[in-house]
Amino acid sequence: MTKIPISVLELATVVEGGNHSTTILNTVEIARHTESLGYKRFWMAEHHNMEYIASSATSILIGHIAGKTNTIRVGSGGIMLPNHSPLVIAEQFGTLETIYPNRIDLGLGRAPGSDQPTAIALRRNNIDNAQHFPADVRQLQRYFSTKNRTAQVRAFPGEGLKIPLWILGSSTDSAYLAAEMGLPYAFASHFAPAQFRAAIKIYRDNFKSSAVLEQPYVMACVNVIGADTDEEAKSSLNSLLNLFVGIITNTRKPLSPASFISESYQIPEVRNAVNKMLSCTFVGSKETLRKSILEFIDETGINELMVASYIFDLDAKLKSFSILKDALSDD
Repeated sequence: MTKIPISVLELATVVEGGNHSTTILNTVEIARHTESLGYKRFWMAEHHNMEYIASSATSILIGHIAGKTNTIRVGSGGIMLPNHSPLVIAEQFGTLETIYPNRIDLGLGRAPGSDQPTAIALRRNNIDNAQHFPADVRQLQRYFSTKNRTAQVRAFPGEGLKIPLWILGSSTDSAYLAAEMGLPYAFASHFAPAQFRAAIKIYRDNFKSSAVLEQPYVMACVNVIGADTDEEAKSSLNSLLNLFVGIITNTRKPLSPASFISESYQIPEVRNAVNKMLSCTFVGSKETLRKSILEFIDETGINELMVASYIFDLDAKLKSFSILKDALSDD
């Protein structure tokens, strides 16, 4: 049996009937639960201008979750670096690492995490910042390096701290950068699976060893819905279907109960787009998850599995994480 670390991506999604406050409270409970199960990481993502996502101030939420847990690594999946000065991110994550030593990860993406008008509001006169993403990642590395001690601009806290940097991808673009820089690579196959296999092949074929990583390291994020039976798990899938419909049709709503499927899902073009987004989604009982996920791990050769679980009911969501852990822990 292939055993690899399991981690969590939690987007702090507001459910129908909830609000930002209850969402953050639930996020803490999810973090504590998955920590108790032995999950390795708990990552959150930067999104903006999205009424039903509570993780826009990602660094602050990372600190809150780290303060409410004890051992699980907490980090970003990711910080959208073109939205920020590398110095500000170095200082923020340097502060987090100083408060919670050896527990902070910094995943970096180049997308805005929002729409174009919001990107303009975030970046103001620097809307082309994404073109500078490779240089910004290298600048961030310099701020964390002790070699920066003679520079005019230094990051405190931050300088000299060993905070793991990850390059994130949802297409093949960042695979080349992760390979060139010798950094671990995390792919968002939970919502953009189309180029997943091509991207990880590019990354592995072009990987150059670095001071932080000798061999390629791939983490895939997938959707998982686990339950006692296949039928029960499949009945929870509607919440994710409705979420994807909202993304495709730009009619975003809180995460819905699984008791219905959006009428828009019946539109052939929408249904086809949603189904393509589901190609790295695993749904079922412990036995079903064990078989399908192990086949995925063996086929792709990933080094770590990160899981997103869009389940409306909190207790069912916590149980899903427990079922998955059991599924991948049996001898």
